[in-house]
Amino acid sequence: MNCKRLFLVAAVGLAGLWIGAACRADVRLPKIFGPKMVLQREMPIPVWGWADPGEKVSVKLGSGRAETATAGDDGAWRVTLPAQPAGGPTDLTVSGKNTIRLEDLLIGEVWLCSGQSNMEWVVANCDRAADEIAAADYPQIRHIQIPKTPAGFPQDDVNAAWTVCTPQTAGAYTAVGFFFGRALHKELKVPVGLINSSWGGTRIEPWTPPCGFAGEPNLADIYRQVKLADPADPSYKARLRTYLEDLETWLGKAKTALAGELPLDGSPAYPAELLPLAGHQAPATLYNGMIHPLVPFAIRGAIWYQGESNHVEGMLYFDKMKALVGGWRQVWNQGAFPFLYVQIAPYQYGSEPAVLPAFWEAQAKALEIPNTGMAVVHDIGNLKDIHPRNKQDVGARLARIALAKTYGREGLVYSGPTFKSLALEGGKLRVMFDHAGGGLVARDGKPLSWFEIIGEETDFVPAEAAIDGDSVVLSSPEVKRPLAVRFAWHKLAEPNLANKEGLPAVPFRAGEVPERDWLALKVDEAKQYRLVYDLDLARLGAEIQYNVDRRAAVSAPFDRIAYFLELQKAGEPTRYVYVSMDAFTNDLSKIAVPTFASQASFQQAVGKLNVVSNVPGIVTGTGLEGGNIEFWPNNYGPANTANVPHASGDLWDFGDDMSAAPVDGYGSMQVHNHQAKQTLFAINQWKGAAAADIGIGNSEGRTRDWTFTSNASQYAVKRLRVLVRTTGK
Repeated sequence: MNCKRLFLVAAVGLAGLWIGAACRADVRLPKIFGPKMVLQREMPIPVWGWADPGEKVSVKLGSGRAETATAGDDGAWRVTLPAQPAGGPTDLTVSGKNTIRLEDLLIGEVWLCSGQSNMEWVVANCDRAADEIAAADYPQIRHIQIPKTPAGFPQDDVNAAWTVCTPQTAGAYTAVGFFFGRALHKELKVPVGLINSSWGGTRIEPWTPPCGFAGEPNLADIYRQVKLADPADPSYKARLRTYLEDLETWLGKAKTALAGELPLDGSPAYPAELLPLAGHQAPATLYNGMIHPLVPFAIRGAIWYQGESNHVEGMLYFDKMKALVGGWRQVWNQGAFPFLYVQIAPYQYGSEPAVLPAFWEAQAKALEIPNTGMAVVHDIGNLKDIHPRNKQDVGARLARIALAKTYGREGLVYSGPTFKSLALEGGKLRVMFDHAGGGLVARDGKPLSWFEIIGEETDFVPAEAAIDGDSVVLSSPEVKRPLAVRFAWHKLAEPNLANKEGLPAVPFRAGEVPERDWLALKVDEAKQYRLVYDLDLARLGAEIQYNVDRRAAVSAPFDRIAYFLELQKAGEPTRYVYVSMDAFTNDLSKIAVPTFASQASFQQAVGKLNVVSNVPGIVTGTGLEGGNIEFWPNNYGPANTANVPHASGDLWDFGDDMSAAPVDGYGSMQVHNHQAKQTLFAINQWKGAAAADIGIGNSEGRTRDWTFTSNASQYAVKRLRVLVRTTGK
């Protein structure tokens, strides 16, 4: 799909209304052209606008040669002025039936500044704002703020104006853009123009042109959505044609019903997917309203600070970055212009520690897109504020990238250390880095932080890290043979590895994480038992489909039953509990999840608990007294009607009251140690699937047995195994 053709029917129609509204239309320019603007140096300068159809328009920059164009049937015209060196002030004169003269124009470097709130964040709200504003007397820095305008169709113009940077105006400028532009201006000694098109809280999809989605297979659903909202697209026409056919059929039935005084169903609803895209979060709407009106204004490149609103998407964000960058480059038709962006800062996003590292990984992968650069800011963030106020260093780091990669400043270190390679050396791992600059350092002078390694018999554990040239050597007494490493793999990570130029290392993970069987590794007793059930708890539901069900293979009697539950949240260590007990039934169908179909229902003491666990607080050992189980499919309440020792009558814990009805209700599968006053493990509300209750140890809040927590979706790994110790052959 051609981005410039999108919704052409609507755009031409609107232009026609405008043309027909007056007998004579003055020559006019889009608002991106205005007094005090900055034009891009050393690059052809497109100038466009509207006039009467067939009107000849002349455009002249300063004392240069005039270029002419004739307005088309839609009133649109365009010329391209020759490239100019940096300089000014100058003026631009556009003549037709009337004359427009724009004064105090400069020629220098023009950058588009876009994204969400951390790009929108103004100088007045950053660190040392009063001093920064008082010193902001830079007449050769100019700024234009694009108003927040979502649109279902590409817009031709915006209501905006250029301003000169002074202490009276700078406080309202994009802070990241201002500090970026100031650094360029001081270093390059040329004017700088900043186009601020940003909106807090927005996702990446609204900023992306339709043609960007077209090239990414993983975004096919979004592209389909955009096409169905385009009246010129065949998919829109086909869907509308089907609707009209259905409507015509209904009209025939309606006429018959009217004539025969018969009842009639309602008419077919108009397909919602055919409605114009609306709002500031729908795909392409901010491109339509806030980027399209700027095209093809000549720019050097773009800086981008966004991702907070997409932070849960992991590697999918890489596809969306490719769509955005590729789409912008396609519509501007300036080649692969520079696209520099900020890797978002650590912050308390949700409950998953690894949600942000997975997103950082996607942002880092976007460096594979040609002519891109990434500023890392985890050392200058604020864990309590999603809007860190140190925007000075953010802008300066983006400027370093531009100076090195766009403007060719040789020898300028523009990136912190990035992962290069990994090697096993005896019982240690050596991580080699690119962009070590003048050398690797701990920026705070303390031992290196946030390095973790993993071995065949361990989870990830903190590593001792030592700098050795352009590499870091990792080891741990807990890991005999390390196999993989991860660095800054936590949403709150503020690691201290940097280069001597003060730029922080980029989070990464490398190596092969081993497949481990924690039951075999940690529970020797399990060698005496036979597996009966193995269940990935992601498969919980009204009907339980076990991954492994070996009831038919276990014909010998058994005297003990064991359960092994392992849980892992993304980026966190595996937590597990093993508990075996004297058999409380001889029916294998009743020892697993006590669904209504299984007819399992037990509230009773169980003898001789053997418990192995790595969860802090769990009482471990052999032959423990105090075992108690609550297995049933019923609803239940907190009353301790069974008089379980040490249980509460007010809290859901290890002494609850099974309700007579409904029998096929909430459901409880709980093993307790009432002497220790703790739940060993619980699996409740399995019909809730992702909203089931799962936990090891006591839960907090209104319950101690995980009832009502609806937390199953928090776990990346959740696995239950049920075993028995047989007594015969």
